[in-house]
Amino acid sequence: MKQVIRRGLKEIIVDEVPDPVLLPHHVIVRPVYSLISSGTESASIHQESVLREVAEKPSHLQKVWNALKVTGPAATFREVKAKFSEYAVLGYSGAGLLAAKHATVTDLEIGERVAYGGEGTGHGEHILAGRNLVARVPSSVAFEHACFTTLGSIALNTVRTARVDLGDIVVVLGMGLVGQLVSQLARCQGARVIAADLRPERVELARKLGADFGLLAGDGLAEAVGSLTGGRGADCVIVAAAAKSNAPALQALQLSRDRGRIVVVGAVEMEFPWEEMYRKEIQLLMARAYGPGSYDEQYEKGGHDYPVSYVRWTENRNMEEFVRLLAAGSVRVADLITHEFPLEQAPEAYAKILDPASGALAVVLRYPPPEDAEQAAYKPKTRVEVAPAAAPSGGTLGVGLIGAGNLARWTHLPVLKEIPGCVLRAVCSANGARAKSYASRFGAAYCCSDYQEMLADPDVHAVVIVTRNQHHASQALAALRAGKHVFVEKPMALSVDECAELCRAVRETGRQLGVGFNRRFAPFYVEMRQQLRRRVGPAVLNMRVNSPGISGTYWMADPASGGAILGEACHFADLAWWLLESEPASVSAYSLPVEQTEPAGQNNLCASLRFEDGSVASLTYSTAGSKRFAGERVEAFAPGISLLSEDFKRLAVHTSGSLAQSRWFPEKGYKAQLEGFFESVRRGGPPPVTVDDGTRATIVCLAMIESARTQWPVTIRWRDLLA
Repeated sequence: MKQVIRRGLKEIIVDEVPDPVLLPHHVIVRPVYSLISSGTESASIHQESVLREVAEKPSHLQKVWNALKVTGPAATFREVKAKFSEYAVLGYSGAGLLAAKHATVTDLEIGERVAYGGEGTGHGEHILAGRNLVARVPSSVAFEHACFTTLGSIALNTVRTARVDLGDIVVVLGMGLVGQLVSQLARCQGARVIAADLRPERVELARKLGADFGLLAGDGLAEAVGSLTGGRGADCVIVAAAAKSNAPALQALQLSRDRGRIVVVGAVEMEFPWEEMYRKEIQLLMARAYGPGSYDEQYEKGGHDYPVSYVRWTENRNMEEFVRLLAAGSVRVADLITHEFPLEQAPEAYAKILDPASGALAVVLRYPPPEDAEQAAYKPKTRVEVAPAAAPSGGTLGVGLIGAGNLARWTHLPVLKEIPGCVLRAVCSANGARAKSYASRFGAAYCCSDYQEMLADPDVHAVVIVTRNQHHASQALAALRAGKHVFVEKPMALSVDECAELCRAVRETGRQLGVGFNRRFAPFYVEMRQQLRRRVGPAVLNMRVNSPGISGTYWMADPASGGAILGEACHFADLAWWLLESEPASVSAYSLPVEQTEPAGQNNLCASLRFEDGSVASLTYSTAGSKRFAGERVEAFAPGISLLSEDFKRLAVHTSGSLAQSRWFPEKGYKAQLEGFFESVRRGGPPPVTVDDGTRATIVCLAMIESARTQWPVTIRWRDLLA
């Protein structure tokens, strides 16, 4: 399909990318019109020079510095350079016809007229949208008007947040798209609206659409508002302007009455003088996106609605209400549309928006309608050729990668380019633009949004899986059954049944499965293992992990994806077995109470492991610490041996003598790990990390979680569980 893309920092193109694949609780919409959000989208197009952008946002330098400390200068430079050609999807508001729906969506029918929203939906010929971000559109509302629904729900949520009452005097600062809609909706709520903007034509438009008063923003605005309010000031000031300074915020404070309300929906600096805010006792409110449900994955992607008796106005109900107001004529948007372009001319549309002299306000994109019912049927093209490439021949292995996230971009794809005898054949991602971007950058022959494309490709011999944890086992199983070798990032699986299925598939297919336990290949851990092999008795292992990034709403913190223990602590379950070369026998563990940590207490855990050779190990895994503290520290003690490794950058060995090593930048073993896997595939032997190793780590982590839940020791007989 054709999709609008930002290539690099500011170039707008229309490119061919794979069609989206249906997901649970989602639908596919064939747009008729989509609306360019002039504020949000233009803010993501960096017209200034890079130096000026960095000067205005020094946080960019901090991000680069943080990346450099973790990955080193070469990888950081490579990624910074890639930003100048990387693809990004723009747009999140449109309307069209329902083209397909997942079986979990039962209240919509194919062919219905709908409006859609959602971050990342974009401007494209086919849009994947969550059911809770889709609203029916009656035939009385034109598609070019219905495509305002997402922006309208943002404005509607702003008015609700402002708690506008009948007779309130509301000043709307900034009469861009959202400001114009806020002005009309506040009037619907019974407010007397004062529209203010620096552009006289926008003030006049607001008055035409119903604002009671229109004023030019500037030095005389406070005096004019005072005159209109009898010197009291506004009951509520809604800041819908965009500015890189706090001038709109200061003006809002100046316009507010004593104990008034300021609601910020625009992107402005919010620096207020404390004394004036205190003396006026101002209520400062923020309006977040479309309403309750915003940024909640369970709501937007998981299809979990909020009960109407507890949350009256959700994102979806705000969208539905805005459509109703359009149909009733209570809100008018036709006069807001200044330009219309066909999809193919999207670059010209964005040029209009970015040109201050154009007078552009609402710019809409028009999509070609299907010629007949046959053409209207959704037949996704999930594979797009990127570059002509010869099929792998001789001893060359064709490789497909599933999951184009940060780990793939920073680690797996660059390494795959360097491994002799391997050719990157395909890149798969649910995000078609990202799949195209990575495939182009790393030299793949094609990209796809459905991994079945590469499983059906005879020139793909091995698959690298770097998707979210809950998909690892099913995708690895499908690849093995399709006759592919598999390298899967940890965790290999999240349950005993998944482990058993994968073990059985490896035996039955004769294909190899490797697991991404990169610590086995990190130089400092390799040295620790060599030292421990000299021990003459049991060892004591102490592993402490500080991982505050896996908390809050981050997907890996969610127990549905395995949580931090199955998802990350599996590294240390494997590392302990590998360092000690002895099978784990039992575990006792304790975790924080669930109600005291978010989202799950089990992500903060202390476990004690006993091994068959008498060795013991402790694991302290915490997501509740500070990011400023060291990430991981592993100590080992045996007769005459003391060892320490910290953050892949420091090693201390104390035996008959002492040895200390340090690195400026961590070496985590990713390259050696993939090289070892593909070498084993070429020679026909088992990989360095096998399906048994993945099984052991998963079952040990499950035992930790079970012990923490019951507060009883759990015996580990992982091979017996597979029988």
